[in-house]
Amino acid sequence: MKITVLGAGTIGTAVAHDLCRHEGVTRVQVCEARPVVLRQLRAREAHPALRTYEADARDITTLEPIVAGSAVLISCVGPHLSPALARLAISLGAHFVDLGSPLNDPELAERAEARGKWIVTGAGLAPGLANVLVLRALIGFDAASSVRVLVGDVPAEADGAFNHRLAHSAEKMLDDYTSPVTVLRDGQVETRDPMTGLETVEVEGFGELEAFYAGAGLGALAGRLAGQLDRLDVKVLRYPGHAEQMRFLLDLGLADPTVLDVRTHLTYRDVLVRRLRQRLGGAYRDAVVLRVDAEGEIDGEVRQRVCRLVDRYDEASGLTAMQRCTAFPAAAIARMLGRERFEGGGHETLEGLVDPEVLLGELSDRGIELETRETVAQAA
Repeated sequence: MKITVLGAGTIGTAVAHDLCRHEGVTRVQVCEARPVVLRQLRAREAHPALRTYEADARDITTLEPIVAGSAVLISCVGPHLSPALARLAISLGAHFVDLGSPLNDPELAERAEARGKWIVTGAGLAPGLANVLVLRALIGFDAASSVRVLVGDVPAEADGAFNHRLAHSAEKMLDDYTSPVTVLRDGQVETRDPMTGLETVEVEGFGELEAFYAGAGLGALAGRLAGQLDRLDVKVLRYPGHAEQMRFLLDLGLADPTVLDVRTHLTYRDVLVRRLRQRLGGAYRDAVVLRVDAEGEIDGEVRQRVCRLVDRYDEASGLTAMQRCTAFPAAAIARMLGRERFEGGGHETLEGLVDPEVLLGELSDRGIELETRETVAQAA
């Protein structure tokens, strides 16, 4: 099985790392525009299945002969490139896996269905694994009423600027902090402004953290559960003080896409991205916390179910928890697609296609474990 990965950044590197270590994947191709990044990848991943190509994800003409013959194409580049890359994959008879939100392209979905290929979006952590845990947490309720999701990547220790480090990229963080999030209230989809809803939560093993709304969240899951669930909430977790510091920068307009001056093409956002990379970038040890609290009725009793997953930096592989929890679901679904585990084709999200227990089994094999507990809240 040949699988092509686009992008050799933080997540693309981890996807390639995982794919190279599974039987059945005979060739892992990684396309990246930056030569220095490819050299770093080759130095780190000296695996016989790995092939690297200096190719820009925006250059479809160059990508086409490289991708040809691949069972799956995995995009770990910017979401604005996803529609074109999905079209390329389907035209070449490959499945397409993407970390971002669903593609609003019914014609492309029909084309994929006609060719018996899948476009799977939201295949990372959130959206992705978090969505799968939400649906798993709801199994068995006679009538579910609410779900609350807390998810975040935090440094092993709270120190340095902003009490935070860059898990993905500065661009991704700013996108999340400037994009609304969808929730459910009274069964209806609503949106919440980013960086609002700030609250303090106690997290076992981490003490007090802060939680607030941020973009990305659960992707299209709110729409899927509308009318079936009264309330759905999702917030990111950070160390205390981070939200206030970031909101100060945003309120100053430093994330605006406005050109600084007529003498430069740089925007305020460009400058902030560069400074965040300098101050918050680099290698670090981290932890991912994902908690899903579901409440509903079973046999006349109101019950609360808690699904909790905590992963930490892996010393053996050198992969961060964020890399593991984002890349491993994408790599797992890609291998399932490559083995043609799913009938039909079309456009679906990770949670709409994969069996939760199968995915959790894949993660357990990689040392990522889920804890679940259930309590009776009160008599109905």
